[in-house]
Amino acid sequence: MATPRAKPQGGQYAGDTGIQALSAVDLVEEARSTTGIGELDRVLGGGLVEGGVVLLGGDPGIGKSTLLLQTTASLAQAGEALYVTGEESLRQVAMRATRLGLPTDGLHVLAETSVESILAAASTRRPRVMVIDSIQTIFSEQLQSAPGSVAQVRESAALLVRHAKQTGTALFLVGHVTKDGQLAGPRVLEHMVDTVLYFESDGGSRFRLLRAVKNRFGAANELGVFAMDDGGLKEVRNPSAIFLSRHEDAVSGSVVMVMREGSRPMLVELQSLVAETSLSNPRRVAVGMDQNRLAMLLAVLHRHGGVFTADQDVFINVVGGVRVSETASDLPALLAALSSLRDRPVPGDTVTFGEIGLAGEIRPVPNGEERLREAAKHGFRRALVPEKNVPRGKQAIQGMEVIGVRRLGDAMDVAFG
Repeated sequence: MATPRAKPQGGQYAGDTGIQALSAVDLVEEARSTTGIGELDRVLGGGLVEGGVVLLGGDPGIGKSTLLLQTTASLAQAGEALYVTGEESLRQVAMRATRLGLPTDGLHVLAETSVESILAAASTRRPRVMVIDSIQTIFSEQLQSAPGSVAQVRESAALLVRHAKQTGTALFLVGHVTKDGQLAGPRVLEHMVDTVLYFESDGGSRFRLLRAVKNRFGAANELGVFAMDDGGLKEVRNPSAIFLSRHEDAVSGSVVMVMREGSRPMLVELQSLVAETSLSNPRRVAVGMDQNRLAMLLAVLHRHGGVFTADQDVFINVVGGVRVSETASDLPALLAALSSLRDRPVPGDTVTFGEIGLAGEIRPVPNGEERLREAAKHGFRRALVPEKNVPRGKQAIQGMEVIGVRRLGDAMDVAFG
């Protein structure tokens, strides 16, 4: 049960609240500090902002503490950094830093769960960067409820955010997630912070995807790619290379598409398996894309492509544990399913993308030229794309044949002759 505070505390996080004309507001760009980890800087929008608050969530053991320990060790070389652990002992943190071979000069650690004690220590040391691992273990002495409760998480986070804004300290908060992968605790926690990052990984994979779902200082939905090894998390600067199998011989059911995550185009492989079913209701299974959209696309294929799949199980998988949420995957998904159904491979040097409408039209997608240039950089020489995404004149992609299509039937004819 929460008890009332003796003294109400204001919430002036943003500084001066006096009324001003919007045209008179100083437009000085936020100064950023690089973290020393390029993929993290990309997701943050170019680096850490002074006074910025970042919430990092992810499954247990995915690498949240490892990434933040690497980050604070790097930032500590330019100024003092404080790593507050509420889940591990100082010895455990020191052992991890030694195992990872991290420089520890300027990096200070504190094992504490009382937010008042943490803020007192931070006011004395005045670190440039502070990490709280994790917010669910922190409690305020002003409340009687247990650590991890909604009231405690909300109040502790509010006090920490207030400190960050008033002192200009860059703050990282580690958050636990529920079994559904959502950040545990009150939803208001995500509204209080400036940036929300999620760590994602396919089961058993060494690759980790760091995704921004909210960012007040940069683009949302930006993606960073890491690989976990004995030395910690390593950046993957060319993620397209790890998501492509590049089979020696063309195989049926495999199609390469160019997806876009934030400002980054990436090549991924979509695989499909279509097989006769003995069930009255055939299965529609999609791993890495929306299952309902797959069912809709198969209906369009039947109506406008003349291909009947009601007696077939259809499985779609995006290789590498990537999740594709954009409609540019429509055309690759249907071509992969057709390739498996007919046992006719799509040529290995072909890349494709495009949205499919319910009327069977192939609709353009954003940043088509940038996607094509990324594909050409990786050696693809043929592209099957919406007609309105075909580069014209000086924008033509040298060394690549770009074929534009208007209708689903046209795409099927071009892909399979």
